Amino acid sequence: MTNSASAGTTSGFPKVFWIANAVELLERAAYYGVFIVITLYLSRILGFTDIEAAWLAGSFSAGLYFLPTFSGALADKIGFRAALLLAFGLLTVGYAGLAIFPALLEAQGLVEYGREAVYHGLLTADIRWAIIPILIVIMIGGSFIKAVITATVAKSTSISNRAKGFSIFYMMVNIGAFSGKTVVKPLRESMGDLGLINLNYFAAGMTAIAFVSIFIFFKNAEADTQGKTMGEVWTAFKQVMTNGRLVSLILIITGFWMVQHQLYATMPKYVLRMAGEGASPSWYANVNPLIVFLSVSFITSVMSKKSALFSMTVGMFIMPLSALLMASGNMLDGNISFGFVEMHPIAAMMIIGIVFQGLAECFISPRFLEYFSLQAPKGEEGLYLGFSHLHSFLSSLLGFGLSGYLLQAYCPDPRTFKTHEAWQAASANAHYIWYVFAAIATVSAIALIIYGVVIKRMDAKDDADNNAEGELAAA
Repeated sequence: MTNSASAGTTSGFPKVFWIANAVELLERAAYYGVFIVITLYLSRILGFTDIEAAWLAGSFSAGLYFLPTFSGALADKIGFRAALLLAFGLLTVGYAGLAIFPALLEAQGLVEYGREAVYHGLLTADIRWAIIPILIVIMIGGSFIKAVITATVAKSTSISNRAKGFSIFYMMVNIGAFSGKTVVKPLRESMGDLGLINLNYFAAGMTAIAFVSIFIFFKNAEADTQGKTMGEVWTAFKQVMTNGRLVSLILIITGFWMVQHQLYATMPKYVLRMAGEGASPSWYANVNPLIVFLSVSFITSVMSKKSALFSMTVGMFIMPLSALLMASGNMLDGNISFGFVEMHPIAAMMIIGIVFQGLAECFISPRFLEYFSLQAPKGEEGLYLGFSHLHSFLSSLLGFGLSGYLLQAYCPDPRTFKTHEAWQAASANAHYIWYVFAAIATVSAIALIIYGVVIKRMDAKDDADNNAEGELAAA
């Protein structure tokens, strides 16, 4: 995507800036409201196993991280307004499809459920796989949003107010994410598992409002400049994949994000199965952005005189502690009191673990893009940064996929057991799941240290070779 400064003032922003931020808030509320319980929806509503649900959700998430650079190239060609209308149209159809699909199956007599019933889904029906095209529609629509909204913010601000503009943008992202996850709890409490279906109507409503807003108010913000072609984007992708330094860094950071993705892959099912249906996994997940919001500026300031690699390494070593804290809840007896409220130990230690996870993110995320850009060839940093989220593509696939196998092995679905006692015996070591992710985080942290040492030696050798060549040329 091209980057050009557009009209803006120090004290204010054009209308297109505020429309872009408003629809971003709506889209994030829709996305996070659905995504925090996507594996629950796939298992409880459509009857997928933990492994099947994990691979479906992981592929969906991975596509959202891989496609935006290519979607951005297409958006440059058709215009931002057309791209956003296409995106929100697809999202509205997709989210509505998630809500309507089970209703269509019930109307055909394939399933039966009631307001108070625990819905067992299509435990044997192959037709449940028809959900895949619906997920693909949402994935494609979401990829345009990621590409276009940030570009619109950049193009509708000037150099003098761009920093303020992006701070507003990230505030909207967090407000949307927080509100989307917050609405899940009351829906589930009032409607049981049926709330997992009707939540999609909420998401479709949010994106429909965004579609109408774009149609009425939005005008193209891009300048009359030529964007990257698909061919150029693909060439850059191949260059990134043949750059040993970048590929190594991506693989190492993937370990961190595999653990981070467990907020969505493992935590909801784990908490509800181990702490009971009264638990609030969607609210627990909100602890992460809250900690990041409160801490990131301070931590970034403290680490400002340290290298990006050092800051990232500190964060990487916090992640194993986070996973171990999450595991500890299964080894404690009795509720844990926070003074004003008592909580099940699984829930309490999960929240504490998420606090540390948020702190780790504060050390890593702000510095990763900085360090990634330094490893790209000079003059090509912008193009390479388009693929800086490849670690999230990999960690979505691997993190969700692994989660499904671990849940099935150590914290299986209680509905698949004839007695509660049999399930208790099968889930006695449920905390082993977090030991696995603690190990992954530890290996990644050690690998990052080794990476830093190797890169430092390689750079020293390159500098020595260049000096030798310079002296030879001078002679």
